[in-house]
Amino acid sequence: MSLKGINAYRKGNLKQDVASADPHKLTLMLLQGALDRIAYAKGAMERGEFASKSELISKVNAILLHLRDTLDMEAGGEVSQNLFALYDYMITRIGDAHVQNDLNILDEVSNLLTPIRDAWVQIPESAKAEAYEKQRQNREAV
Repeated sequence: MSLKGINAYRKGNLKQDVASADPHKLTLMLLQGALDRIAYAKGAMERGEFASKSELISKVNAILLHLRDTLDMEAGGEVSQNLFALYDYMITRIGDAHVQNDLNILDEVSNLLTPIRDAWVQIPESAKAEAYEKQRQNREAV
């Protein structure tokens, strides 16, 4: 099977996963997508494939911006404020990595993002259900 066919298959699966995902799973997919693209950007940087590196870093930046900008600052309190500051820092550093072609900065961002992803994976089902119910009630109250 050609690489083009595999990529088309992956895109189809991704669309299906996104369409059927709950907010928790979507966030997890974004976190993992950012980590994957950082790894791919490192490879592109090492090979001197600057157009590919630029595209991948741009995608990481877009994911981090989305994660930062969709935080619920009221409900999340101090945790949301800390995550906002951390995402903001990672956005700055990913730009630095791009400009400086610095693999160490990509590692830094990956090392900051990995524990967030790992913690997200460990959220118990009961806590997710409670959060979704509270969010649904808040929407109905408006």
